[in-house]
Amino acid sequence: MNVKLQAGERLDDLMKSGRKIIQNENEFCFSMDSVLIAHFPIFKRRYKVLDLGTGTGVIPLLIADEVEKIFAIELNSRMAETARRNIELNNLTEKITVLEGDYRLHRKIFCAESFDLVIANPPYVPVKDGDSNKLHGVARARHEFTATLDDVVTAARYVLKFHGVFCMIHLASRLCEIVDTLHRHQLEMKRLQIIQPKFGRDANLIMIEAIVGANSGSLKILPPLVVHENDGAYTSDIKKIYGLEE
Repeated sequence: MNVKLQAGERLDDLMKSGRKIIQNENEFCFSMDSVLIAHFPIFKRRYKVLDLGTGTGVIPLLIADEVEKIFAIELNSRMAETARRNIELNNLTEKITVLEGDYRLHRKIFCAESFDLVIANPPYVPVKDGDSNKLHGVARARHEFTATLDDVVTAARYVLKFHGVFCMIHLASRLCEIVDTLHRHQLEMKRLQIIQPKFGRDANLIMIEAIVGANSGSLKILPPLVVHENDGAYTSDIKKIYGLEE
C-alpha cells in the first residue's frame, strides 16, 4: 500500500478487512469511543447510513462491509479532506461519500427521512462560561462548541425514516437529558449499554439505540461493557471488538 503522508501524519491499522487510516497527530485523532459505537448497531445490508461528525472517517471504514451506502459529514475542512483520502486509500469511494459541512444545516444538505441509520459520536461536554478561552485542540473538540446534544438529535430525526435507527455514544452522566431530548424528537430508546472503565467502577459512557416513532417501553438493557481488567489489560469483550481475540 503506497501512501504519501503529510507532515504530522501517521498511518494506523484498523484491524478490519486490512484497512488503514491516516491520522494527523496535530488534529483530533479517533478514540476507542468511535470503535465501540461502530460495533454497537444491528446492521442490515440494505441500510443507507449517515455518520454525523465523521472526523477522519473511522466509523464508515469500520462498518463498510455491513451496509449498502454511507454518507459521512464533517465540519473541519482538514479532517474532511483526510477522511476523503482515507476512503480513497481503502478503495471505498463507491460506497462511502464524505461531505464537508455543518450538520446543524441538515435541511439544506439532506433530504428529510432519507436514511435508515444515523450514527453519532458527538462532542460530550456542555460549554460553560469562559470555556472558549481556556480550551484548545483535543479538549475543545470534546466540548459542544459546534454541536449540542439537541443539535445532534435534531439532525438525526430530520434525516431518519419512520422506524429509522439512531445510535449514539455519550456521557453516562447525561442519560436523563438524552432521554428527554430523544422524546422531544419522537425517538424512543430501545437498547442501552453502559460502559465501565474497570469492573466495579461507575459507568462513564453509554451507548444508546433509539427508533423513530416506536412505542414506549420494551427497553433492552445490555450487560455492561467493561474496558479494562484490574491490571490494566483489555477485557476479552474489548479484545473481540478490536479483533484481537476470537
